[in-house]
Amino acid sequence: MKARLAIPLALLAAAVLPALFATTLPLAPDRIDLTHVLSPPAADAWLGHDDLGRSIADRLVFGLRTSLAVAVLVIPLAAVTGTIVGMAAGWLGGAWDAVGARVIDIFMAFPGTLLAIALSGLLGPGIGNVVVALAAVGWVGYARLARAQTLALRGREHIAAARLLGVPVPLILWRHVLPLIAAPLIVHATLGVAAVIMAEAGLSFLGLGVQPPAASLGAMIRDGAAYMLVAPHAVIVPGAALFIVVLAVNLLGEQLNDRLGARPTVR
Repeated sequence: MKARLAIPLALLAAAVLPALFATTLPLAPDRIDLTHVLSPPAADAWLGHDDLGRSIADRLVFGLRTSLAVAVLVIPLAAVTGTIVGMAAGWLGGAWDAVGARVIDIFMAFPGTLLAIALSGLLGPGIGNVVVALAAVGWVGYARLARAQTLALRGREHIAAARLLGVPVPLILWRHVLPLIAAPLIVHATLGVAAVIMAEAGLSFLGLGVQPPAASLGAMIRDGAAYMLVAPHAVIVPGAALFIVVLAVNLLGEQLNDRLGARPTVR
């Protein structure tokens, strides 16, 4: 089990650590060198150069930094919003729960990627608007999970005892409900990191995400696709990095699911 957990952690560390310290490293992701346009990997540039002669290795580090920054902003925002909405609907029940459930169903029925594209198109390109669009799409999963768990827990004996003792509802939810539903929410958030990274890359690929000259994995794949036959490394490198990071996050989420025993209750 430790070995299975060590692999995704090692892969994530290899991606996260350079991204965290990108601004302190001697990197020049925006430096153009027309003498090295589309040059393949070599000793002085171990991942080669792109169509403007920029170092792909340097841009890869900053592209990962962009993806991780978006994930760090989107996941807490979506998780907090969805958890509050889901817990409120499940606790109040009745008409409130019916309305909350219908709103969740509507958002769940609409393709999340298309909704994110539509919101990004309305708000305009930029990392801030990407965060808003992805958070507006991502909260639904947390709300559905929190609602189902709260519905299953609100009839428990310790919850009933707390209510009879006059404990305020917010305190009951904070101390007695949230700790019991935290495990599946944490697993969902971990897996959500991979979804956010993929979504950010997709929006940047379409030109709705981070704008040039800022680096993004999706934008790097888009720019390199035009030169795939003559310089395949310009697509393979960012594509492989995206694949490895997403795979590592998913493996980590599965391991956390096994360790925490998070089996969401669906109602």
